[in-house]
Amino acid sequence: MSIKRGRLIVVVGPTGSGKSALAVRLAQHFNAPIISTDSRQFYRGLAIGTAQPTAEEQSLAKHYFIADREVHEEFNCGKYEAEALQLLDRLFQQNEYVVAVGGSGLYIQALCEGMDQLPEADNDLRESLKHRLATEGLESLVAELKERDPEYSKSVDLCNPARVMRALEVCILSGATYSEQRSGKRAERPFDIIKVGTDMPREILYDRINRRVDQMVEEGLLEEAKAMYPKRTLNALQTVGYRELFDHFDGNCTLEEAIELIKRNSRRYAKRQMTWFRRDEEIGWFAPSDLERIVEFITSK
Repeated sequence: MSIKRGRLIVVVGPTGSGKSALAVRLAQHFNAPIISTDSRQFYRGLAIGTAQPTAEEQSLAKHYFIADREVHEEFNCGKYEAEALQLLDRLFQQNEYVVAVGGSGLYIQALCEGMDQLPEADNDLRESLKHRLATEGLESLVAELKERDPEYSKSVDLCNPARVMRALEVCILSGATYSEQRSGKRAERPFDIIKVGTDMPREILYDRINRRVDQMVEEGLLEEAKAMYPKRTLNALQTVGYRELFDHFDGNCTLEEAIELIKRNSRRYAKRQMTWFRRDEEIGWFAPSDLERIVEFITSK
């Protein structure tokens, strides 16, 4: 058996559940850097809408994978896995602990377990699906995915066109469901992994989400979305908080309606995140404020 050379604390949980603040407290306690596993916090210009760590939080602990690339740069789970493992190789040379934090299930899976070898994208099929998206709407693609792969449909972000199209691609190209081809075989990692989940009653979480959206609007979310509006077709911007405002800019809804949709879609996203994370029996669940018990859980592993 190879000797592990570090301990990766993976903080997971739904949007708005206090992951970032907990990660900073753990980083300070263990004198550790932080890497993001949030698939939208990687991009510049999205600080408010993706709730990137504040300047104060970044001053308290070194952060990686935060606003380190442009929105037009193509980035996926496989590339993230490769870059993150290279980074961890360097970080564990100087740190016993590293904290990873975020709510993007596929990126967390890529980091901790590796990605399954799925069929390569087919350009003709991808263009066909894009055409359907433009002419029939996302609902048509979602309906087909639910029919082809009901299991994966329960956990994937059904508001994310790129995720829906990729799952459909795999189903169509292979003739099997996306779920069936996720082998569950874990790649060996040269470090220990300890998973901590932020947990709270649903009504409290939903209230936090609603209030956070209001705070984002106060902090300038509308202006941030306006700056990104010319790039609205990019994959990085197919996410809650921007799509709804882009619809508002297109005249499809009022600003008040867009804000309510952001709140509703954020709550729905949080519910899907919890469905994903609850399947992982390795996660220890805690109130995000219960630092003492969380540290005890980590050090006992």
